[in-house]
Amino acid sequence: MTTTPEPTPRPGDSPEAAAVFRRALRDMVVLVVGVAVLGSLVGYLVAGLPGVWGALIGAGIALVFSGATTLSMLKTSGTAPGTMMAVIMGTWLGKLAVVIVLLAVLRGMDFYDRYVLAVVVAVAVIGSALLDYRAVARGRVPYVTPAGSGTEVPNTDDPDRTI
Repeated sequence: MTTTPEPTPRPGDSPEAAAVFRRALRDMVVLVVGVAVLGSLVGYLVAGLPGVWGALIGAGIALVFSGATTLSMLKTSGTAPGTMMAVIMGTWLGKLAVVIVLLAVLRGMDFYDRYVLAVVVAVAVIGSALLDYRAVARGRVPYVTPAGSGTEVPNTDDPDRTI
């Protein structure tokens, strides 16, 4: 029986921060699924089948808009701060472009209810922001990490230090 060796920590690895991002992502997905189900039900009662389509499209937009940032933070939590910030900014610009194009395409169509879509997006995005806040506020991320633990973030701005 062979055992897999434990991976050596990468510079900047922080399992505590990654746990916060995973919790935020999981809670956001649960929220968006709940809003999609509840929004579809209310949308059907209010506007029929176009209300259902509005709720589902709104939930999809909210999932892309809220999930992309949290996912990019999770994937880059072990990198240098500049790299993480560049990826997050690129992700933000990309998802903004996707949402604008999607809304432009949907603008001329009438198979969905615009009001249901708007309410579902608003509820899901605001709820996701609150869940992100809760995950960060309850997360147990240390301010100081003991030396030798391999969680030091490289600083490429320091000329006296080799990485």
